[in-house]
Amino acid sequence: MSAELFKDYVPEILEYDPKVDGSYEHKIRDEHLSTKEKLLEKIRKAKAAAKGNQTTYRQPIRTENER
Repeated sequence: MSAELFKDYVPEILEYDPKVDGSYEHKIRDEHLSTKEKLLEKIRKAKAAAKGNQTTYRQPIRTENER
């Protein structure tokens, strides 16, 4: 059935036109993604530095059998 619908279809060849298609949008997106990566790394480092070397000591759990 679908073969009958598209038997006369001839694909149109489109040419890239920077004025219509926008020649710089992909560059802006890549720039935003790289900036986001840098900021996320900066935040991770700041969190790690703020946390420092905090360790928590937990005492062993006492059971009924221990004295």
